[in-house]
Amino acid sequence: MEKGVLERLYRVISDRRDHPVENSYTCLLFKKGKDEVLKKIVEEAAEVILASKGGDRSGSIYETADLLYHLLVMMVMDGIALEDVYNELERRFGKSGLNKNS
Repeated sequence: MEKGVLERLYRVISDRRDHPVENSYTCLLFKKGKDEVLKKIVEEAAEVILASKGGDRSGSIYETADLLYHLLVMMVMDGIALEDVYNELERRFGKSGLNKNS
């Protein structure tokens, strides 16, 4: 896998928002609006859970990729950069998840 694939995908999603192209699923999501994207995130999260619970490794990978894609679309819609998420993960690194204030 090429490193930076999330960054590349984020840039493509941003470009589709700014420069719509015909027959693009990403453009269709932007056209349908945020509620549709949020609905897809819930749907994909459920599919990840079901695949994992069923022990379907390849299905879990496939559905996780779908979930990540739809999360990236939401992030672009909300103006959240990947760097924002990376910084939050870095801030949490080495800290207990039991205390959310640390």
